[in-house]
Amino acid sequence: MRKILSFVALACVATLSLSACNQAPTPQQVVAEQKPEVVPMPTDPTDKAGWKKYLVSVVTANMQGVKSAHPYMYFVPGGEDEAAVADRNNQYENVHNTVLRGVLPGNMMAFGGPDSKMTSELIINAFKDAQPGSFKDVVVLFIGATAEGAAVKLALDPTGADVRFAQAK
Repeated sequence: MRKILSFVALACVATLSLSACNQAPTPQQVVAEQKPEVVPMPTDPTDKAGWKKYLVSVVTANMQGVKSAHPYMYFVPGGEDEAAVADRNNQYENVHNTVLRGVLPGNMMAFGGPDSKMTSELIINAFKDAQPGSFKDVVVLFIGATAEGAAVKLALDPTGADVRFAQAK
């Protein structure tokens, strides 16, 4: 009887150890091993679909330290036509309301668009009423020109946000 139990125990251990050999990688392992797709920056400022694909690729490449898999992404359209101005105003209201409500630590807010100056102005204006320290451990990613990146960082420093910059290229 003792020998039978030994053989059963040995068979169980062998089965368990061999079953781990041919396991397929988990979805998390596959995602971690994949390099983010690099999408070139669109040359046409009115190509919203192209800009959104570009911004998604930049955000994906800058997700280090972000705990949420779904960042808040904001496309800020350029141009002075009526539709672009209305879209920017709607986006400003959306961002401003989000800032007033607050964002949980570990999340990311990402901003970009064809006009870096307009994007930075939207961010700075939307965060004017943010409470000091209210964005601690929240990543705010600005995709644009270097000069505006410094202005955004300076404006958001009191909020405690981890302000990151990615040069639009």
